[in-house]
Amino acid sequence: MSNYEQIVPVANEIMKKYGLCDHCMGRLFSKQMGLSSNKLLGKKLNKNQDLSVKCYICKNLFVHLKRFLKLMINSSSNYQFSSFSVGAMIKPSIVDRDDQIRSKYKLRGIDGIKTDVTKELAKLFSRKTHKIIDHLDSEITFTINLKDELCDIRSKSVTYSGRYVKTLRGFPQKQKSCQNCFGKGCRTCSFHGISEFDSVEGMISKFFFSKIGGTVAKFTWIGGEDKSSLVLGSGRPFFVKIHNPNKRNIRSSKIDLNSLKLHNVHLVDESPKKPVKFNSSISVKISTSSEINKVNLKKLKNLKNNHVVVYDNSGKRSEKKVFDIKYRRNSKNLLTLMMKVEGGLPVKKFVSGDDVVPGISTIVDDVCTCREFDFLGIDIDDNN
Repeated sequence: MSNYEQIVPVANEIMKKYGLCDHCMGRLFSKQMGLSSNKLLGKKLNKNQDLSVKCYICKNLFVHLKRFLKLMINSSSNYQFSSFSVGAMIKPSIVDRDDQIRSKYKLRGIDGIKTDVTKELAKLFSRKTHKIIDHLDSEITFTINLKDELCDIRSKSVTYSGRYVKTLRGFPQKQKSCQNCFGKGCRTCSFHGISEFDSVEGMISKFFFSKIGGTVAKFTWIGGEDKSSLVLGSGRPFFVKIHNPNKRNIRSSKIDLNSLKLHNVHLVDESPKKPVKFNSSISVKISTSSEINKVNLKKLKNLKNNHVVVYDNSGKRSEKKVFDIKYRRNSKNLLTLMMKVEGGLPVKKFVSGDDVVPGISTIVDDVCTCREFDFLGIDIDDNN
């Protein structure tokens, strides 16, 4: 006896008692038959079915799928994507009736009604738009609310890497979070997590939101600077992850935001999961409480190719290497240090000697104050 001959009596019994549409009838047996089209098999099994009878399981839901297809097309019209997946929220009563039939007739290992609906919607959308169905790593995900006829769409986040050059003093690197949602994103901040754009983070975020849309921007910084510091040379590297973007590509790699210049902006797979090692070339202006002692000043040269010890607030100890150090005496109470150091050295504390041993104040035997410091270059360690 063939597989088809085996399933016909069961299909006839179901048809007489309940009456199912071609999609639901075919789904109950298509895997057993090794067929891909539920509808074609169902049509064959339902040849004597009264078409005026509503499907017991789905209540003729499949007849109206084109209505939901239109919702998907309209919802995604402003999105740039090549792959998609579909999820669905379906009435519990439909699922219950489906489970009842499968249990009563001991039909195991078959797709549920929810899976079949999403498969059919995905096929229809793919045929209409020529987009690729990707269940594992899709660029956008549709969630169709079949009960309320709503379509929610979520876009896979994108991550960009780049560098910024900061040519104006007076604005910080990081932006304060929205006071209403503390950075999570809400209606008050247009779901950005920040309500102002007056920092490096804010200006870069605003640029990305204007170009590719999105909600929250999450940054991974390669070091940081003071509010009054400049970032010159090739700039400071950064990574930014944009959640739920409408578009996925930015064509321009050089971006002028007035006092902030972005360059080498490009897509990457993800932000670094581990801290990135880097070195910084820094110019530091330092004032002393008394006239600079030239003999003590020369002691600064001993720092070259040596380490200083840094203690954080918890007392944890780390070491940072000073690769090179030069100085220029500007006046009797003012000097400029030019140094290349391992990334993460707290410059102001290094000058004052607070929690950094040895500090500049200790070496020159005077009370030193950091007036300002600028970054002339940031280099990623090749060993990352």
